[in-house]
Amino acid sequence: MSTTTTPTAEPEQLEPQPAAASRGRRLLHRLVRPATAALSGVLLYLSFPPRPLWWLAVPAFALLGWCLRGRTWKAGFGLGYLFGLGFLLPLLVWTGVEVGPGPWLALAAIEAIGVAAAGAGIAVVSRLPGWPLWGAAMWIASEAARARMPFGGFPWGKLAFGQADGAFLPLAALGGTPVLGFAVVLCGFGLYETVRHALRLRATGVLRTGAAAGALLALVAPVGAAFAATPLVSDAAENGTATVAVIQGNVPRLGLGFNEQRRAVLEYHVRETLRLAEKVKQGKAAKPDFVLWPENSSDVDPYTDAQAYNDIDHAAKMIGAPISVGAVVQRSDGSLFNEQVLWDPKTGPGATYDKRQIQPFGEYIPLRGFIKMFSPGYVSMVRQDFSRGIEPGVFDMAGTKVGIATCYEAAFDWAVRDTVTHGAQMISVPSNNATFDRSEMTYQQLAMSRVRAVEHSRAVTVPVTSGVSAVIMPDGKVVQKTAMFTPASLVAKVPLRSSETPATRLGTAPEWALVALAAAGLGWAVNRTVRARRDAQDVAAESR
Repeated sequence: MSTTTTPTAEPEQLEPQPAAASRGRRLLHRLVRPATAALSGVLLYLSFPPRPLWWLAVPAFALLGWCLRGRTWKAGFGLGYLFGLGFLLPLLVWTGVEVGPGPWLALAAIEAIGVAAAGAGIAVVSRLPGWPLWGAAMWIASEAARARMPFGGFPWGKLAFGQADGAFLPLAALGGTPVLGFAVVLCGFGLYETVRHALRLRATGVLRTGAAAGALLALVAPVGAAFAATPLVSDAAENGTATVAVIQGNVPRLGLGFNEQRRAVLEYHVRETLRLAEKVKQGKAAKPDFVLWPENSSDVDPYTDAQAYNDIDHAAKMIGAPISVGAVVQRSDGSLFNEQVLWDPKTGPGATYDKRQIQPFGEYIPLRGFIKMFSPGYVSMVRQDFSRGIEPGVFDMAGTKVGIATCYEAAFDWAVRDTVTHGAQMISVPSNNATFDRSEMTYQQLAMSRVRAVEHSRAVTVPVTSGVSAVIMPDGKVVQKTAMFTPASLVAKVPLRSSETPATRLGTAPEWALVALAAAGLGWAVNRTVRARRDAQDVAAESR
């Protein structure tokens, strides 16, 4: 008799499922900080114009503080890079409007390295007592480096430029863009530390009084300092007023191709000036003391082209006031300059200002031979490099000292400040952003000029080829502006001022002080780490 044996069922294997779930949770946990870093960078971007959400910068840095506190420098570098990409990729998208995504992605990727370095430094100093102070200084040190290198620097995206509508703005008059940016970062890190101590108190009932007080101080001190700096902001007319006209002639079509129609651009600005002259004649507009045209309003060289000369001269005579004309001028030696020309209705062209901070990859190609190997088409767009001016531009226009900072120069602290230290009673920022379509670029640049107005307590005009042109009071408020890609003229009475703010007098001193503070914090943190390792080694040696 045969016996059939029923096989015994194997016990159900339940182990892999919890293991898989555990691995999923660990992976999710590891991704939380990187995702938060990137998203907090996006939050910082959303705090920039044209959105009036300046306050979002504070929680953005609070979240960054959570990501970086207690991490290694390597982790800080990576998290900082993600923060930088989240911030700069959307902020700089306008750089690829005409030339495609390559330059935009490359610029954001390179600039994010500076933010990554800040992340590494903040992570290192985050173990120090009062780390929000050291961390905020570290951020400003990274901005100082990005404003100087490579190729002369790229300060676009400086934290201060997102605060034109904010409560911290008066600090620009106290210590310039570095102090304004420092206050925002300090407040953000202070917010994170305050919340952290509050949660700890709730969970454990234990409060480290000194550390909690320091965190609260970091949160409220920047706000208090901004309130205390408010008396530095004034739009009083110390030297009387001037009636200024800003001309926006518009361009015949969008994009880089508009340069092929450069004579039409000149004609548009002449035409808009003649329209204003007719309004003045009819009593519909006040007669301006002087007129400001944008950068590139005459890409036809008026010194060599008789028609361009006659057109500008006719406009000046009809309006009966001097005009600052943005021209492209080629000297007898072949050098090319982005120039502002002071055109008098009686004597014609006179004083000039040559743009000093010219734009890499826009007005000149660094490492031209090397770049050409990778992008010959892009290099061919800039057939000849512009030369740099060497002297600050201050025009005497009908008795008013007008400081000139051309377009890209508005992003550089020194380029605006030295017009004021050379006597400017007001500032003009002639610009051309027609090549950037209807992107956020024009609003970002306008915000820079608003910050500069408060920083140096000067009225600022922004004549732009295609918008947004504006008139800004010394308190940073925009009193008139145009629509984009619309021919228009603005006429406004602006206060003239000669006093200097602390920021103007101090110049780069506050920035270098914050860089020194960052270096001191980094040195202290490294020294503590080295000593701790030595102590651990000594204990280990004694135990053996």
